[in-house]
Amino acid sequence: MAYRLLIDGELVDGASTLDVINSATGAVFETCACADEAQLEQAIAAAKRAFPAWASLTHGARRDYLNHLADAVQARSDEFCTLITREQGKPLAVSRIEFDMSVGLLRWFAEQDLPLETIRQADEGRVLEQRTPLGVVATITPWNFPLQQLTLKVAPCLSVGNTMVAKPASTTPLTAALFGELAAGILPPGVFNVIIDAHHLGDRITSHPDIAMVAFTGSTPTGRRVMGSGAGTLKRLTLELGGNDAAIVLDDVDAREIAPKVFQAAMINSGQVCLAAKRIYAPRPLYDALCDELARLAREAVVGDGLEPETQIGPLQNRQQYEKVLEIIEEARSLGNVIAGGNALNREGYFIAPTIVRDLPDSARLVREEQFGPAIPVLAYDTIEEMIERVNDSEYGLGGTIWTNDAERGLEVALRIQSGTIWVNKLVELPPDLPFGGVKQSGIGRESGLEGMKEFTQAKIINLANKVAA
Repeated sequence: MAYRLLIDGELVDGASTLDVINSATGAVFETCACADEAQLEQAIAAAKRAFPAWASLTHGARRDYLNHLADAVQARSDEFCTLITREQGKPLAVSRIEFDMSVGLLRWFAEQDLPLETIRQADEGRVLEQRTPLGVVATITPWNFPLQQLTLKVAPCLSVGNTMVAKPASTTPLTAALFGELAAGILPPGVFNVIIDAHHLGDRITSHPDIAMVAFTGSTPTGRRVMGSGAGTLKRLTLELGGNDAAIVLDDVDAREIAPKVFQAAMINSGQVCLAAKRIYAPRPLYDALCDELARLAREAVVGDGLEPETQIGPLQNRQQYEKVLEIIEEARSLGNVIAGGNALNREGYFIAPTIVRDLPDSARLVREEQFGPAIPVLAYDTIEEMIERVNDSEYGLGGTIWTNDAERGLEVALRIQSGTIWVNKLVELPPDLPFGGVKQSGIGRESGLEGMKEFTQAKIINLANKVAA
């Protein structure tokens, strides 16, 4: 099929084309349209024209549009899931989880409303808060969850009355193009637009005077650029950025029982998840046993093409990330002990064996940086105080997990970790009704939940007196 841009309700060819790589083979498997700056300007102008009429619709009308779009996406489930796996690399079972989350986001936000709210009531009058849309919103989404990250922004943005220009990652544009094809037949022209580029339009989007807000998910260095670019027009921003999340194991658990959960938290989507466990802290009495069990799990994991049903861990999504992770592993090899993996697989594509490294200093890149790949350091600690200090000694603060047989003890530790979200005795879950976001350099603002929905609005406070003051 043709993967085209969506501009003002029309599917159009790009000024050029873009090759899309299958990360399981390293070879081009599809091409899609690639926009130039003139087409970007057309998309922004279309969104600006469409905004007044879309914003003036009732919430019920916008709800119906979004539910219709969710129905259309649901009807193409197999196509979406296969496409996600081919362009992103994740196992097909994980693509199905992403797909279900995405449809769920469309349906949940479709039903939510931010009605006029009375925030003070008195005999002489009342004070009201009205939530109003911002205008044209641009979203720039990453390559690790190409559909979920798109719908996480599209659904609340459109539900509250904004219009949107979406720019997917240049290495995973096809999912957004297919979504745009469905939206073209459902949403009014200009309400939703898809622009695909080859890394050349981001700065223009984030600095454009007609864009009121940028909703960005990606790395912290790129987030800084987005923030700087938008400063000239004081754009509203949500930035969901990098994480160096800790998996904290307390001393009251069985290392062999907890290891599979910690391993899954670290290796989901080949570690290419902002909320994946990036460093594991184990009490010294459990350290050797946990390291041994994690190494066993790494050696037994089935690595392969995501379309193969037995695959548990797929490739890295792109060559740049593949080379970065291998570079970090090589430094870790010189500083610690690689007890599983540590090498690229001898096959086509961007495959790295699941890697476990122990005995690393905290200064190692594998500990300090967000590696975003299937390579995990396991670090020993002697006291809770020491561990908390080391966990918090990071520029990041996105998520984290704690594993203990004493939930109250887990809560005590969670309250002291500098992070936006902590899961105690649970793997990472992101239901649509709970807000999510980071602290420190892991982001600004919140996504999901009503709090995330409000990020796409501005508050107007109306002081309403019953009569003119004497």
